[in-house]
Amino acid sequence: MKYGVAIFPSKKLQDVANSYRKRYDPHYSLIPPHLTLKGPFEATETEMKSISNKLKKIASGAQPFQLKVLKASSFQPVNNTIYLKVESTPELESLHKDLHNGEYFNDKSDYSFVPHITIGQKLSDDEHSDVFGQLRMLNMTHEEEVDRFHLMYQLENGSWTVYETFHLGEE
Repeated sequence: MKYGVAIFPSKKLQDVANSYRKRYDPHYSLIPPHLTLKGPFEATETEMKSISNKLKKIASGAQPFQLKVLKASSFQPVNNTIYLKVESTPELESLHKDLHNGEYFNDKSDYSFVPHITIGQKLSDDEHSDVFGQLRMLNMTHEEEVDRFHLMYQLENGSWTVYETFHLGEE
């Protein structure tokens, strides 16, 4: 089965992201707005007990932190994805690093870690230019406290749902 680890922002920030995602993100119906900490990985049901224990340990060693959205940004020219840029903090970097080390997580990410919440993807060049040009001029700043992350799994229809939630700083 396919799993991943993500942070879901507050409803307020999800509503802002969804106001764009419903129009510009083909994955809108598959998963709520999120910040990916660990992209999709395969694991068996047997492995999940150990993975869950590892995630509990990672969460208990971390403290709640401030998530700050700075502006709308883009991955162009690599691809036509538009996102809400999240400030990289030591806490966020540490969580990402911990989720890519160890027995079950000893892998390298395909990309360097750019904390973000996707609001548009798979756009044509013209659509990307138009939408990003408009979003760049808007004030997208937002700040909130993050106190948990979620282990997700993918259903047969391609949508993602929460498997388990881990609270930061709790044993």
